[in-house]
Amino acid sequence: ARMLFRERGYGATTIEAISELSDVPPATVYRLFASKRGILKALLDVSIVGDDEAVAMADRPPVRSLLADPDPTNQLAGFVGIAAQINSRTAALYRILVSAAASDPDAAALLHELTRQRQEGQGRIARSLAPISSTPNRSRVPSRCSAMATLSAVCPPIVGSSASGRSRSMIFAT
Repeated sequence: ARMLFRERGYGATTIEAISELSDVPPATVYRLFASKRGILKALLDVSIVGDDEAVAMADRPPVRSLLADPDPTNQLAGFVGIAAQINSRTAALYRILVSAAASDPDAAALLHELTRQRQEGQGRIARSLAPISSTPNRSRVPSRCSAMATLSAVCPPIVGSSASGRSRSMIFAT
């Protein structure tokens, strides 16, 4: 499915083509994923977390460790690193989703859900910094608002490269 979405685009890829390429009956594809949106969501979910384990990003050890880290600099640097890894795994699929969302209501709903998840994850990071603000060295601690601004700047919702090849932005979803 990933290859077909990349080669044909979301709109031109059919369940039947996915079924034929994967040598799985269409009924099985529908039973496992319910729809083309379900397939794209499954591909994105695996790409975001990096494996097919049923563990949410926020519950994974590296994220939990960073949320508990008392040093805000370590937290932000760690989350930016995680965001870069996610971006490298999801960029192509995310571009497909953004393009499809312009004309397909199911893809638009999926994009909306991923955006909500990303914002929820960024909010969780900002909230994790709030207890740190009561420490003696407060000058190093960003406020929740500035933490959200920083996260939004380094982890905005659209991924990809410009024509010059420079990175435009990245995604962070938990």
